[in-house]
Amino acid sequence: MRKLALKDEILMQIEKPARYIGNEVNAVMKNKEQVQVRFAMCFPDVYEIGMSHLGIQIIYDMLNKFEDVWCERVYSPWVDLDEVMRKEHIPLFALESQDPVKDFDFLGITIQYEMCYTNILQILDLSEIPILSKDRTEDDPIVIGGGPCTYNPEPICDFFDLFYIGEGETRYRELLDLYKDCKACGLSRKDFLKKAAMIPGMYVPSLYDVMYKEDGTIDQRILLEPGIPEMIEKEMVTDVSDTYYPDKPVVPFIKITQDRVVLEIQRGCIRGCRFCQAGQLYRPVRERSVEMLKHYAVEMLRNTGHEEISLSSLSSSDYSKLPELLDFLIENCDKKKINISLPSLRIDAFSLDVMNKVQDVKKSSLTFAPEAGSQRLRNVINKGLTEEVILEGARLAFEGGWTRVKLYFMLGLPTETEQDICEIAELCNKIAAVFYETVPKEKRTGRVQIVASTSFFIPKPFTPFQWASQRTKEEFLDKAYLTRTSIATQLNQKSIKYNWHEADVSVLEGIMARGDRRLNQVILKAYQKGCIYDAWSEYYKNDVWMQTFEECGINPDFYTTRERRDDEIFPWDFLDCGVTKEFLLQEWHRAKQETITPNCRMQCNGCGAARYGTGVCLEKREEACHEG
Repeated sequence: MRKLALKDEILMQIEKPARYIGNEVNAVMKNKEQVQVRFAMCFPDVYEIGMSHLGIQIIYDMLNKFEDVWCERVYSPWVDLDEVMRKEHIPLFALESQDPVKDFDFLGITIQYEMCYTNILQILDLSEIPILSKDRTEDDPIVIGGGPCTYNPEPICDFFDLFYIGEGETRYRELLDLYKDCKACGLSRKDFLKKAAMIPGMYVPSLYDVMYKEDGTIDQRILLEPGIPEMIEKEMVTDVSDTYYPDKPVVPFIKITQDRVVLEIQRGCIRGCRFCQAGQLYRPVRERSVEMLKHYAVEMLRNTGHEEISLSSLSSSDYSKLPELLDFLIENCDKKKINISLPSLRIDAFSLDVMNKVQDVKKSSLTFAPEAGSQRLRNVINKGLTEEVILEGARLAFEGGWTRVKLYFMLGLPTETEQDICEIAELCNKIAAVFYETVPKEKRTGRVQIVASTSFFIPKPFTPFQWASQRTKEEFLDKAYLTRTSIATQLNQKSIKYNWHEADVSVLEGIMARGDRRLNQVILKAYQKGCIYDAWSEYYKNDVWMQTFEECGINPDFYTTRERRDDEIFPWDFLDCGVTKEFLLQEWHRAKQETITPNCRMQCNGCGAARYGTGVCLEKREEACHEG
């Protein structure tokens, strides 16, 4: 009989107890006596966010298909339960078995966002696993990190035994078999980690050291173990149609952020926006076959009872079989009153036609992401979107019955001027004017709503902007103020609503994104002073963070405000994401020259990802062969 880790009186006094009891529809239950490896898969944020993450669903499903493995889930306890667990000395537990995480063989943590770093320490601390990997014994789980933030793992490398760089479907079987063999031979934790370092995509940070120059930049990396790789290449699924995908995703008891079936239609993006990390990390673009997607759509809807299906990708309009897939979904979903959601569409005639087909009579808001107000700055960031296309998209949308448009911009982009910022307001005004020109008075149900949102630009590793400087908190706020005052001078200002992101959080995210090993001590100290849930504005303590940097003798500006030299060694340069540093540097110089680089379907730009011989790179080769 399965016994809950939390007593009824605790469950009664905390918010949303369903976060902690497990046993949801499609949760995998196994006999722990009959498996050889127990794996706790963790998302270091609250249940509703973690349960919405497709990556964990994929790995959970894959690991549980292995007969000798039982993968269970664990999320960050919300602040109310966190307090109770510390007071009552209740160790953190996995949802399925309700067993303590410290009793597992592996604790896998997916790292999606830099502002979750202190939550990783919360997970370790509540699990009673030593926070620093060097303090762990043979009785502690192997702590492994994965996800996009591992493309610069250095700021958190002291807390992990191992990082898996790249897509999780390829090497887990090999890693778990190695673990079983080492255990059977009575080898130590350290022996296992040394052997694991030889598996492609695995990075064991304790086997490397870093030397710094007097100016604080990296001098060299040192291998502490003979024979371990100097460069670690990302793992990638070459055939995304013949791979693991969950046909029975876990269905929660409570409403979560993405309460729907998620169908990932492709990986990667052809567009090459220079600020976008995902667009570089997941190259080349690989499409799933339409037959696979049809099969999984039917199975997942049948096995979950969800009333919405979302097509997930970085740019859905670029999926070549989208019309065929949509015709199939519309035919199957209409009868069952299932909604189809299409995020990441480009706003053009094709996409609007698609949205007209799939949306209800009640038109919700349309989303454009021009990212910059001026054409000059859109060329700098390689957005590939002209004002004509934006205004024409708006006109078609208003003709189609939409009356609310959301616009996303970034402030603080490289080379940005005050004029670029003022043009954000002007573009909003022009879109509002298009509404009044397009929709006759008698057909209007009210004023058009333009919602402009600005986030602050954060340079990320493995992008052409990894060399760029980041603005200070004060500069960011000045830019937001200029945006707001510019909107207030527009003729259609009453139709425009403006929102902006918090500046101090963006600065800390920028520090963590391009940080090095010296940040481990800052993160640990900030956590010890009570910093958790930094991604949640109500719990973010900027003053504590800044004070901690000072105490550790670290100047945050070193990581943010300086522009990097072309030849600087970055903390993440020992990783190979498939795109070469030479290509990224070339793109950085093209940005400064305001030069556009065509997308991957228009021409191959020699980024380096063609070496994988798959996806869009293969299409280009086949075209060349036919032409030849």
